[in-house]
Amino acid sequence: MCIGNRVSLLYLLAVFITNVFYTDELSAHGDGKEASQTVNSVSGAPYNPVSHGVRKIALDDVTIRILIDSSNIGRDDIEIGELVLPVGSPDSVSHAHNSLEIFYVVEGILGHDVNGESYTLHPGDVGYLKPGDQIVHRVLSETAVKALVIWVPGGESEALVKHAGFKEVPLN
Repeated sequence: MCIGNRVSLLYLLAVFITNVFYTDELSAHGDGKEASQTVNSVSGAPYNPVSHGVRKIALDDVTIRILIDSSNIGRDDIEIGELVLPVGSPDSVSHAHNSLEIFYVVEGILGHDVNGESYTLHPGDVGYLKPGDQIVHRVLSETAVKALVIWVPGGESEALVKHAGFKEVPLN
């Protein structure tokens, strides 16, 4: 299923997250603080509101840099990663997730097959599938696909490691 370009709340969320995570000169909340500095929440608990990644998983040349998960936000109801599918990588096998899966394409063209129906996602497009739906990902462009993948609830990256052959790799 696809949502039209630039029209949904999911798009706005993805744009916000993209601006936060893909800007090297990011200032937390526009206050000039370095990315490594912490702030206090309204409850007084300190946290770091910026992430350049907490871990990275890979299957061959396909990588997912996990940006947000329970390790840095202290809750498991969402997980966000940067998916990179290189040019020439084979189509993913048809698979399902236990979470709502949302893609925001940043670069390249992503083939997004949901339950046997094919969709094409261009930069700025959002695609999603519901828990249990069958998905196949494929690169349709001459350049790598880079997409933000959001899982609600989180925990899908761990499932990819346990059940789909992904391995933990250095974050660098």
